Amino acid sequence: MQVIINGKPLAVSAGTSVADLLTQLSLAGKRVAVERNGEIVPKSLHATSFLSDGDRFEIVVAVGGG
Repeated sequence: MQVIINGKPLAVSAGTSVADLLTQLSLAGKRVAVERNGEIVPKSLHATSFLSDGDRFEIVVAVGGG
């Protein structure tokens, strides 16, 4: 399957969850906001939200500063 992450295509396996995707992108455990096809995916649903071919994701990482 192919999905779009922040405007760039990425091949993923069938059955990949949002949580799996974040792990693949080395973002697991970080503070992120995930939007799929224009809708926010709550963190509580990352493990049970599975990717579909052609999904479009915007992933934003929170950055602290001072």
